[in-house]
Amino acid sequence: MPELEVAVADVTTLEVDAIANAANTELRHGGGVAAAISRAGGPEVQRESDARAPIGLGEAVETTAGDMPARWVIHAATMELGGPTSADIIRRATEATLAVAERLGCRSLALVAFGTGVGRFPVDEAAALMVGAACRHSGVLERVVFAVHGEEAERAFAAAVAAA
Repeated sequence: MPELEVAVADVTTLEVDAIANAANTELRHGGGVAAAISRAGGPEVQRESDARAPIGLGEAVETTAGDMPARWVIHAATMELGGPTSADIIRRATEATLAVAERLGCRSLALVAFGTGVGRFPVDEAAALMVGAACRHSGVLERVVFAVHGEEAERAFAAAVAAA
């Protein structure tokens, strides 16, 4: 099991091997964290995403990170464009992200709170699902950082990590 951390941080600035993006199935990075990642990484991130799209719900694919400190962005489809998400999709998207990170040989990964923005999924439930998936993961991944925004998300992910 990798070491788990919770950080109130802008995922686009973290020095890790890969960062995760809670994406839609079309890999259109128009809002929220996806837009921030696309802005920080530069046009290459969206160009590479366009070449990889579409992907299925709960699936994940990688692109380079462009101008960000990370080497990779792992885009996990947590919803259809503008649509809701579910516990099953968040669990599968987290597992798929961890698997892609493993395939890429990543030792560190930053995850954002999947489904809690546009998808409006409860943050405490997302935290439990995502931390559970990270705890079940084994391989070369040594460190998983849950990069969150706001006190509610920080509390939820810290509680889930403490309970793990």
